[in-house]
Amino acid sequence: MKISDDDPAYSVRFKAAFTKDLNQRRENINLEWLKVATALDPRFKDLKCLPRAEREPVWVKLRELVKGQEPTLKPLMEENPEPPKKKRALLLMGSDSDSDEDTLAVDNTVDRYKVEPSANLDQCPLKWWSEHTAVYGKMAHIARKYLGTPATTVP
Repeated sequence: MKISDDDPAYSVRFKAAFTKDLNQRRENINLEWLKVATALDPRFKDLKCLPRAEREPVWVKLRELVKGQEPTLKPLMEENPEPPKKKRALLLMGSDSDSDEDTLAVDNTVDRYKVEPSANLDQCPLKWWSEHTAVYGKMAHIARKYLGTPATTVP
């Protein structure tokens, strides 16, 4: 919207105000959130709307989100809060491999999602995630959170 010499005064004022408002809105957009939401939309998960250099950081962020997701159910307190010494030693020995397995499971989940064929453009992404909840678990929960949020709001 460039202002030209032929524009009437009201048009010049409108174009200037519109451009200023648009630039302010562009500065306040949470692009990282939008990129993750796009990756979680099974129709556009190829991220062809982004330059190649910006695609991998989106998948890294998604992996971080899946790793950071805590289980919704917390274990109940046991009557005997302190396990026997044998069990405690076994728990300490297996703790490193459990975290490695968790990291590997998260990577596998995201990688499986990436290689899954894209959904049809006319398919509802929330319905797709509800059909694939058993396969993707935590990722499906995150997808519902990101895709169920309104895209824009006007003050």
